[in-house]
Amino acid sequence: MNSALFVVAAVSLLVTPGPTNTLLATSGASAGVRRSAHLLVAELGGYLLAIALLRALLGPMIAATPMLGEVLRMAATIYLIYLAIALWHHGNQQTYENAPVDFIRVFVTTLLNPKAIIFALTLLPSPIDFLGLLPWLFGLSALIVTVGTGWIIVGRVLGRGLSGIVSGNTGYRLSAVALALLAGVIGSQLLRLT
Repeated sequence: MNSALFVVAAVSLLVTPGPTNTLLATSGASAGVRRSAHLLVAELGGYLLAIALLRALLGPMIAATPMLGEVLRMAATIYLIYLAIALWHHGNQQTYENAPVDFIRVFVTTLLNPKAIIFALTLLPSPIDFLGLLPWLFGLSALIVTVGTGWIIVGRVLGRGLSGIVSGNTGYRLSAVALALLAGVIGSQLLRLT
């Protein structure tokens, strides 16, 4: 894959709404852009660790044992449901001083994000040694941070634009519904395979 096609494919995948993007937008809406910026480190770390693990350990194991891939999908589905419930309950609270989105939550969510599988096993060139992979990882890292920043800004803009029209807890509830729907999509893929 040439670099231009890689950028287009990676950006298309990154801008697609998903669990990490939902959390970034939620934080942007509730905490603001500056107070959410540290979450970009969590997102980047989660993706890079997932890619490293998938390429080094799980890629060959999933190829040899397809059931392992299904177990990983099930774990991601359960975690997304947990996040949806947590955001829904946060929407019931009357105080909004602390955003329900923290560093660890973004890191773990990104680590379990199915997009990492596509990056690790499809978009990044293979087979290639670590030094050959570095320029691709640097480019992907720049794209992750840029698109993640965009999601935080979108959350902030929507949060400001809807204040007074929609209550604060509605944003948390909408984020919870989006995560639950994503969990349903991933879970339905598991049901089709049984």
